[in-house]
Amino acid sequence: MKALISLFLMVALSMPLLAAEKPANLDELLDQVKRERVLEQQQNKLREAEFVEAHDKQAQLLEEARRQLQLEEQRTTQLNQAFNDFEQGLAEQESLLSEKSGSLGELFGTVRQVANDSRGVLESSMTTVQKPERVEFLSKLSDSKEQPTIEELRKLWLTLQEEMTESGKVEQFTAPVISVTGAVEDREVTRIGVFTAFSNGKFLRYLSETGNLVELARQPVERLRNQMNKFAQTDAGESVLAVVDPTRGAIMALLVQTPTMKERIEQGGWIGYIILVLGAVGLLVAILQFLSLLRAGRGVAKQQKQDEASQNNPLGRILSVYNAKLAQDVETLSLKLDEAILRETPRLERGLITLAILAAIAPMLGLLGTVSGMIETFQAITLFGTGDPKLMSGGISQALVTTELGLAVAIPLLLIHSGLSSKSNRLIQILDEESAAIVARNAEKQHGQSD
Repeated sequence: MKALISLFLMVALSMPLLAAEKPANLDELLDQVKRERVLEQQQNKLREAEFVEAHDKQAQLLEEARRQLQLEEQRTTQLNQAFNDFEQGLAEQESLLSEKSGSLGELFGTVRQVANDSRGVLESSMTTVQKPERVEFLSKLSDSKEQPTIEELRKLWLTLQEEMTESGKVEQFTAPVISVTGAVEDREVTRIGVFTAFSNGKFLRYLSETGNLVELARQPVERLRNQMNKFAQTDAGESVLAVVDPTRGAIMALLVQTPTMKERIEQGGWIGYIILVLGAVGLLVAILQFLSLLRAGRGVAKQQKQDEASQNNPLGRILSVYNAKLAQDVETLSLKLDEAILRETPRLERGLITLAILAAIAPMLGLLGTVSGMIETFQAITLFGTGDPKLMSGGISQALVTTELGLAVAIPLLLIHSGLSSKSNRLIQILDEESAAIVARNAEKQHGQSD
């Protein structure tokens, strides 16, 4: 405000000068100079007054700043002193806390460890399907940096006790189940402890990664499934056998991964199919020969009990030779009987050579499959190295399966060949004995007639 007043006075004083005319003579010039000098002195006084006023004001501001600085310095000193006091008190309290809670620290560390271990157990437990919130609580407790409260300790104990209780229960509940086609369906699930789950005639497996129950891609044998269906339909209080996997699904998963007979045969490749065809041919030949020998044996046994010769069995045909050639001498009769026996022998030994050949070829084909499989394995090793065993499993499977099939076909064929050969030899022996008896009787008759 004072600055505006000073400016106004300066303008008012300078107005006459601006309006004054130029001096006409020296006296007027002198008067004008005197007036300007007076005006200049007035302006200087005004400036001096302004300077003095500004100086006083700055002095007041400086003094005020000094007083404020002094107050702040005093406050800083007080705060430093309070900070030091609090630091000392905090150190004393921490020392006291460490002394008072020495054993509690170890206890809380144990609690966190137990919570972490229990979380891993519950994540793989089937009971989590019904109560998934327990895993979240244990995760929070094991990862917490703060001391657990009494309520959290009590809840941890109750969670462990609940899991132990559920492991001994058989419960039925509704839960989402993922079928083999990938569809999610709400089904009635029967759970036996934490070991086995069953629904709609299908065994289930618990996936801890997703927290879902999944149907096994390949179910166990029908006998086990029927037993579980019977168990699910049993009323409370009744005792019924049930299928329990103590490994919580590990054994069941390995069991269903075992290849079937069809899959094993397919692993043998085309050589395996050839071996099976040869085995089928050998079995057919053995069955036909067995029926033929069985019929011939019954005919021979029946012929031994009657006197009249029949053409329906080997012994009857041989006896018919004796009846027709009774008048011949012993040597001729012996030759005729030997000829008749030679005609019957191929019929009795029919198919035995074929069985022997097939029994010899089957293991050789198995060896061929072994060599072929090993060649395939070495080719896989050459191309891909030995880093992935699955790349070599195809050749190794063929090598082992063909060998197994060859032995599985050859051993029964050898046993069948041995049995049929023994039966055929017994019949041939009977024919030899009967023919020898005929020759002996005929020789006795001729010797009696000559006497």
